[in-house]
Amino acid sequence: MEPSAATKERTLAWLRTVSGELSTATIKRLEETLPWYGDMPPGRRSAVGLVAQAGITSFISWFDDPRSTPWIAADVFGAAPRELLRSISLQQTLQLIRVTVEVVEERVKDGDDSLREAILLYSREIAFASADVYARAAEARGLWDARLEALVVDSILSGEYDDELPSRIAALGWHGHGEVSVLVGTAPRMLDVDQLRRTARHLDADVLIGVQGSRLVLVIGRAEQETDENGRSTSQPPFTDIASALEPGFGEGHLVLGHEVPSLVEASHSAKAALAGFAVARSWRNAPRPVLADDLLPERALAGDPLARSTLVNRIYKPLKTHSTELLTTLWCYLDNGRSLEATARELFVHPNTVRYRLKRVSDVIGWDATGSREAIVLQSALILGSISDPDGQATRRR
Repeated sequence: MEPSAATKERTLAWLRTVSGELSTATIKRLEETLPWYGDMPPGRRSAVGLVAQAGITSFISWFDDPRSTPWIAADVFGAAPRELLRSISLQQTLQLIRVTVEVVEERVKDGDDSLREAILLYSREIAFASADVYARAAEARGLWDARLEALVVDSILSGEYDDELPSRIAALGWHGHGEVSVLVGTAPRMLDVDQLRRTARHLDADVLIGVQGSRLVLVIGRAEQETDENGRSTSQPPFTDIASALEPGFGEGHLVLGHEVPSLVEASHSAKAALAGFAVARSWRNAPRPVLADDLLPERALAGDPLARSTLVNRIYKPLKTHSTELLTTLWCYLDNGRSLEATARELFVHPNTVRYRLKRVSDVIGWDATGSREAIVLQSALILGSISDPDGQATRRR
């Protein structure tokens, strides 16, 4: 039942008289019941108090004429600085509303029913409107973060760093504090960014996500290493395991993992390798998913990737030549003879076991096993490129 005009005027006059008292009682109740309020700095605590006071004032204005002022939470939060939304959560805001409503209800419990109904209606609407304010703020922040993240990933892929990049990365909440690797694959039709982030967090890693046309690029960083009760660093999964866990979030096609680099600043090197590998991955018929960019060195070199060429020469040809020309000659002969121990032994006038022993030494020096069919392609490519770039180098001739 609508109150009479005279009754409403008396109620309004009374509300205006006790509004200061209600505000004071609300602040006191906040200090007594909400621990997070007492822990806030004085400036923010004052801002929260302004919100509570604005809520009471807004209710009185609305009660005077519900049609003149929409029930918008911005009217209430307008009394507080903009950063307050980033200082208190939606849950804390609802707790603030509840405490304020409780204080007002206790004060007007002996009033008429229309006033109590108005309080319930207004508190419900202000709660929903507050949730809308937070939802809009979260949506705006999400769109801004997505644009900022795309900008950061583009900077990493291009290698064009500037002084603002660290602050941009920090603004995205990057938690990586160590090695970084870049994963490149096909973007799925429906990209679930949240699932990718959850998977990475489960593996103590962090990701920056970028979509470039049909490609999905993930910059993966290790989280800061934790220590056990004895002060020893806990083991962390290798990037290959992290990439395998993230693999379902990609579309069909090849998935290439760039080599590990020490920090995010050097992530462009891993990105260039991953992108170069992704461009030629189809040329390896049985390429695993994910595949390491370094496992695609021959294909990348044939496609003209200078990084792949220098990697093959510096990791395989030069170490072998520096360590022992005998090992280099044995490897040349072994590969030229179709990986036959007996044919290699006849050409070198040694026992097959000697060839086997030297090949084991080769594997110890460079980390590649010449007896594997795929690794033999990598080694053959390295020897060819090394001999081309080395004026003193040449393949061993058959006698």
